[in-house]
Amino acid sequence: MAFWKEFKTFAMKGNVMDMAVGVIIGGAFGKIVTSLVNDVLMPPIGALIGNVNFTDLKVDISKVRDVAASATDALTHGLTDAGAAAQAAEPIYWNYGAFIQQCFDFFILALCVFMMVKVMNKMAAKRKAEEAAVPAPPPAPSKEEVLLTEIRDLLKEQNEKK
Repeated sequence: MAFWKEFKTFAMKGNVMDMAVGVIIGGAFGKIVTSLVNDVLMPPIGALIGNVNFTDLKVDISKVRDVAASATDALTHGLTDAGAAAQAAEPIYWNYGAFIQQCFDFFILALCVFMMVKVMNKMAAKRKAEEAAVPAPPPAPSKEEVLLTEIRDLLKEQNEKK
């Protein structure tokens, strides 16, 4: 029972809830940035470099498999079943374009987060400057000052009566 109580205390802390909200908003923000990159930025860039879609860039590396299968055939002295199987198998692609696309996504996302943090820091600095510009209220008089003020007022009263 103590475990559940401790877990509830942990889960309901403000920091955990703030983190959960941040993760949810971050996921949604990531989708927005991905759409920005894929749908807005990459098409013009692809058009500028010759109608290239980065996610379609790939190299067929099936030849490496075929060479390895042929070498295996040669070592096993003429068994050509592995070579024929390699020829009939699906091609293998090295999708370097998808990697380029993900790097571009990361760069744009990092740039957006940097800009957001920069704006938030400026807002926080502005708020601090405004708080510092407001003069602090004068300190409350000490007990001695209050007592001396009361004595002064009593003496004035007595002098006015005379």
